[in-house]
Amino acid sequence: MDIRYSANPVDFKHYTTEKIRDEFLITNLYQPDLVVPVYSHVDRMVIFGVMPVSESVPINKGIDTMKSFGTGYFLERREAGVFNLGGPGVCTVDGTAYALGTKDCIYISKGAKEVAFKSDSASNPARFYGVSSPAHKTCKTKLLTLDQAVKIPLGSVETSNKRVINQFIHPDVLETCQLIMGMTLLDCGNVWNSMPAHTHERRMEIYTYFDIPEGNAVFHLMGEPQQSRHMVMQNYEAVISPSWSIHSGCGTASYAFIWAMGGENQNFNDMDGIAIPDLR
Repeated sequence: MDIRYSANPVDFKHYTTEKIRDEFLITNLYQPDLVVPVYSHVDRMVIFGVMPVSESVPINKGIDTMKSFGTGYFLERREAGVFNLGGPGVCTVDGTAYALGTKDCIYISKGAKEVAFKSDSASNPARFYGVSSPAHKTCKTKLLTLDQAVKIPLGSVETSNKRVINQFIHPDVLETCQLIMGMTLLDCGNVWNSMPAHTHERRMEIYTYFDIPEGNAVFHLMGEPQQSRHMVMQNYEAVISPSWSIHSGCGTASYAFIWAMGGENQNFNDMDGIAIPDLR
């Protein structure tokens, strides 16, 4: 398992481009019939990708859960949210099969022992993108389609950020322990996300970008508001954002992204905004 340790904002000011990418960028999540996990010590979140092609892939494939988590199985003391960013597929949780179309999501509660992923077609495999956070209570596993998400339209064409925030794993939709996840879809011709920028001292956040047209990229902004840095990101790549860092971006074309948060609270609006003229 790839392990990423915490970084502090004082040291971050001196990072090179290569160092920033090594510490925060997550690539190559989707390998045929494998689970690719990344363990972040920022709020002990686990980011993982699964692309089943020829077999059903268990969530713990290749992971020593006792060594990594001190538990007998992956979700013994964790919860997880999983989005399907590829072709149709199935997530089976303790014997119950949940069909996930593109952009559908499943919340998997703490205590789920047997979790596996499978694609409907090897020629058009599913891409399961998951984030797992520590959990201290058991909730209810639930399938959530894009139609069931709470939709919040934001932005405008004039500021190039007209978009819809889709809240899936959120207190207004279902009960979880601490995990919050959703999907932001930008309208055609709009390229900015999360601007004006903000931080939230009580929660970290993880972005994964997808639906980036071939030959394009997203310039992801991070760092303290007056010490900003950028990272060029490609399709299906993810980035870890500590609580002290802004998390915003601008694409060379429209795109979509999944956001995931974990930390002290689940208040979506608990954030510290930064006015655009105050960014450096």
